[in-house]
Amino acid sequence: MERAEKKKVVITGGSSGVGADMAVRFAEAGHQVFICGRRQAALAEVAAKNSLITAIKADVCNEAEVKSLFDEVGADGMPASIIIANAGIAASSSIDTTSMALWQNMINVNLTGVFLCLREAVGRLKAADQKWGRMVAISSMTGKKGYPYIAAYSASKHGVIGLVRSAAQELAKTQITVNAVCPGYLDTEMTDGSIAAISQKTGMSEEEARKKLEAFSPQRRLFPASEVTETVYFLCSEQAGGINGQAISVDGGETA
Repeated sequence: MERAEKKKVVITGGSSGVGADMAVRFAEAGHQVFICGRRQAALAEVAAKNSLITAIKADVCNEAEVKSLFDEVGADGMPASIIIANAGIAASSSIDTTSMALWQNMINVNLTGVFLCLREAVGRLKAADQKWGRMVAISSMTGKKGYPYIAAYSASKHGVIGLVRSAAQELAKTQITVNAVCPGYLDTEMTDGSIAAISQKTGMSEEEARKKLEAFSPQRRLFPASEVTETVYFLCSEQAGGINGQAISVDGGETA
């Protein structure tokens, strides 16, 4: 996307990791970026990196807060045309010890949050009679392939891909595309938390736990946020207009 083609961009989960990286990437290209999340201080820290980034505290699980987010973004009468549903959480547990609280939390944040944002965004584009848009949801390699001890997380990410594919079919006759990006284990704060949890539960060192996660990829590495960012950035371009309803893997070939 050229600097002249300025777009209004919403990125959920924009306070850290891939969300923060994407916010800076889009802003540096001249786009007006709105990030949201539940941690005001962390959001403000990201927004301070570029004057084109605006931080809005909002919980994607809360229908009223999602509506308020899009009200603020579209206060000038122009809705956002690029939506990146990135907010997500992770937790592990065996299927027999997965509590209803853990299950519901995974579904609420990782799936319902994506649904609420896409629904709000599409509705507003239609109301404004805008036919161009790019919707990208961040799923996971676990949205394509099951792994032990993460049934709730994997189910939520599988759900994201199903949601994306259905929405893409509905909007196929417009210039609004809907796609998912499915990263492997990333070299971000969230994975640091997973490494610490593995170490605590198994007794292995954090270095050993890290190598365990690296081994999931045929490339034997964790992936930097920038690789996901660039994939998303391309999907949001004019040149990607023919890519719709896809789940693009960034995992070194694990789910190829």
